[in-house]
Amino acid sequence: MHEGCSGKFESGKQIVDKLRMMGFERQAMPLPVKIDCECQKSFIMKTFESKCPHCGMVYGVTPCHAFDKSNILAAGKDY
Repeated sequence: MHEGCSGKFESGKQIVDKLRMMGFERQAMPLPVKIDCECQKSFIMKTFESKCPHCGMVYGVTPCHAFDKSNILAAGKDY
């Protein structure tokens, strides 16, 4: 599922599962990122796993990939 920083994930669920398994889900992002959620509202992602306060969509990014917004993927509502 993961090959260090060179590993690729196919879905947001894989990312969030990996974060939870490694205990990184509540760790702070190096730089907070503005997320434009699927619900057409925005919020600031401050941790590697974050939930949209408007609709409950969960987003995740691994620490290795947190410097590129394109690596942040949705895992699902209330995942």
